[in-house]
Amino acid sequence: MILEQYYIECLSHASYLIGDENSGRAIVVDPRRDVTEYLEDAARFGLTIEGVINTHFHADFVSGHLELLEATGAWIGFGESAETDYPIRRLAHREKISLGTVEIEVLATPGHTWESISLLVRERPGAIPAAVLTGDSLFIGDVGRPDLANLGDSSTADLARAMYHTIHDVLLTLPDSVTVMPAHGAGSSCGKNLSTELTSTIGEQRQMNPSVQPMAENEFVSMLTAGQPAAPAYFSVDVALNKAARPALDQYRHIPELTPEQLRTELESGTRVLDARSPDDFAAGHLRGSINVGFGGRFAETGGMVADVGERIALITYPGEEQESALRLARIGSDGAIGYLNVAAVGEFPTHLRDLVRTAPRKSVPELDEMLAAKAVTLVDIRNPGERENGAYIPGALPIPLAQLRTRAAELATDKPIVVHCAGGWRSSVAASLLRAQGFADASDLIGGYNAWAAAHAKV
Repeated sequence: MILEQYYIECLSHASYLIGDENSGRAIVVDPRRDVTEYLEDAARFGLTIEGVINTHFHADFVSGHLELLEATGAWIGFGESAETDYPIRRLAHREKISLGTVEIEVLATPGHTWESISLLVRERPGAIPAAVLTGDSLFIGDVGRPDLANLGDSSTADLARAMYHTIHDVLLTLPDSVTVMPAHGAGSSCGKNLSTELTSTIGEQRQMNPSVQPMAENEFVSMLTAGQPAAPAYFSVDVALNKAARPALDQYRHIPELTPEQLRTELESGTRVLDARSPDDFAAGHLRGSINVGFGGRFAETGGMVADVGERIALITYPGEEQESALRLARIGSDGAIGYLNVAAVGEFPTHLRDLVRTAPRKSVPELDEMLAAKAVTLVDIRNPGERENGAYIPGALPIPLAQLRTRAAELATDKPIVVHCAGGWRSSVAASLLRAQGFADASDLIGGYNAWAAAHAKV
């Protein structure tokens, strides 16, 4: 049996290739849009990809089922209640899919969404399952959030109750030895407390996962519906794209280099400019109106928070990162990157653009403390709700998660300077630059974020 995991840090996303080396037949599960790696590995293993299964309608990325359909002619499978604009194979609870000797059994596991399924993988019929691909139902260290429902009109609480029964009546009835292989890892907005581990076992999760411990259903629902990360606005767009018969991604897409004159024209015409360099380099010098979304962080997801899917985008990147930056945006359906400008270091902006170069205002913890004491600041905490638990916040800070900042910026008072903070400084550079691009000229970020403030105010 072949069972390969493909994990991309930028989206904390895992996809899978399941194959039978004897029959040469294979299935891909929860693929991303750039599908060449699956195709190359299938060829390397001597496999033919005959099916693509999505465990649910993904919200945080655009799935590559249509790309694999175009490349291989494979059928596309979803849970029974899924509705799409393209032909699908509806997979029923306990249905078995044979790849020859290797067998896949479908488990209906609603809770994250109604059509959610998990896949039991056996090396041969009747064997103890080797693994269960749990999609966004059971994570390592958590379970999937129930508030991203995309079918029907049921409430979040209804999905949370469905998740309770999925966990306790279906997944936890599996043998302890079964390997758990979810669709996401740490950092994903599809859950709260995901582990950095990429696989586990049912037995380990039974012991270590706080979300699956014995508890009453109402207690589970309360726990699951509280403190979830703010969902980026693009999530609903991606759900719609995953249901639609959209164009397939060009696997060999290449965005061109922009001349300084072209980039100036794009800026003047309102094109969104994303600067993918580090917060420190961005602060030292950037183009007026550009937004800092560092390539080294959660570039795709954060890009979807500050630019609409389909919006025209110009990229500023370090040399060699331009094509990957565009690809990462395309993974969430944002295909509007029209070109790039490389800037290796501070002071290397072309002469034709230097009149547009600005530095970013930043505040240290002592400077913030002085402003707070004088009541001369609007402090904005852009972390997610769970990060503010147990008193972990700066008194007086207005909580607006980064994912909501574009739509809630009007709540900010303009009679005082604005300082934004996150945990360590990466997200706050995004937020401050976004606010300046939206017209809040006196917006700065806190160097070192909440962690620096907490360390400075720790009781000795």
